[in-house]
Amino acid sequence: MSKIEGIIKKINTGNNSIFTELYGTNQTVLNEQFQRYSTLINEFQNTFKSNNIELFSSPGRTEIGGNHTDHNHGRVLAAAVNLDNIAVAAKNNSNFIHIKSTGYPAFKVDMSDLTPKKEEQYTSEALVKGIVARFKELGFEVGGFDMCNESRVPKGSGLSSSASFEVLIGAVINHLFNCGRMDAVENAKVGQWAENNFFGKPCGLMDQTACSVGGLITIDFENPLNPLVKAIEFDFLSTGYSLVITDVGGGHDDAASQEEYASLPVEMKKVASQLGAKVLREVTLEQIIEKIPEMREQTGDRAILRAIHFQGDNKRVVQQVDALKNNNFDAFLKMVIESGQSSYMYNQNIYDITHKDEQVVSLALALSELVLKGKGAWRVHGGGFGGTIQAFVPDNLIEKYVSTLEHVYGKGSCHKLFIRNKGAIKLDI
Repeated sequence: MSKIEGIIKKINTGNNSIFTELYGTNQTVLNEQFQRYSTLINEFQNTFKSNNIELFSSPGRTEIGGNHTDHNHGRVLAAAVNLDNIAVAAKNNSNFIHIKSTGYPAFKVDMSDLTPKKEEQYTSEALVKGIVARFKELGFEVGGFDMCNESRVPKGSGLSSSASFEVLIGAVINHLFNCGRMDAVENAKVGQWAENNFFGKPCGLMDQTACSVGGLITIDFENPLNPLVKAIEFDFLSTGYSLVITDVGGGHDDAASQEEYASLPVEMKKVASQLGAKVLREVTLEQIIEKIPEMREQTGDRAILRAIHFQGDNKRVVQQVDALKNNNFDAFLKMVIESGQSSYMYNQNIYDITHKDEQVVSLALALSELVLKGKGAWRVHGGGFGGTIQAFVPDNLIEKYVSTLEHVYGKGSCHKLFIRNKGAIKLDI
């Protein structure tokens, strides 16, 4: 029996506990995941004719606290979720990486040229090339490999499909060529570096860290080269609430919208520079308020409002962690709502001014408040300007909440999630 036949047999007989860790204990869900992996393995074998495969999984992530704080060296509260990217990969003993992603055109990366190119920005090729380049710079081994992958992390969903893909590629290179010796946080840094320098997006490090590390974590980016990551022990299942992410659509890939997104860290740092600092973590709210009359003309009012948001949400993360540690879930929910209001009023990442007639997030938040006011919590999720919202919904309102949101955004737009403890991993099967 070949290795690939042995893996498929173990998967189809359910003979591996890793699947329950990743996907829960519901047998219907597990059977569907077994079929998902088997299908991808067969696709890999038909495409690349190789048997010496390894399996990988990388989760999406949900941001629970700290909206747009990471890129100014702030704090976040985040968690890995059970929607994931999976991959089947094998070395090919060449200088090429071949990737076939379900639903997308296949592509290859020539490792003899690992320089960033403007015409490749905002492509998967750029991300893969950047990750390989960074592995080499850090002294790790790289090599050619073939990969098929399939994602259940919706693109543009705020669950960080790009970060999940980045740390998935990092995990593949780490395990195929380096025996897994790169740690999870370093893998996250590699993904961020590739996105900043090759993909062309000035993202922070939260998304990649949450996807790479797994579980419920708080991350302090005061020292971005060595972020402080701490696991938080809290049993969300015992609260009687469900975490629901709703895909509300919207968001645009045109230049104007990309510029709108990029303006967030730029404007925050512009305020910091007026106070002699590089990032907002280095200043206080009191210093900002004191300086407002002098810097409005240089920064504009929106930048100041975004700086006020940063200070509030950065402080709120500490309070949210304390509330969870003290099992004060009501206080935690109150702060989720406060964070959402701050994002709406101050950070202004609910809709972009270029497409002001499309306010899918605003509408979803309004509907959420109508159903959940006094009984749950709701806020924008992730980067904003479209994408998703997040809600903590009491179990007795799940049916009403889902039907209300899906009435507007379509059946299947609501995702009831759980927090997964594993980050980007190679499956030991």
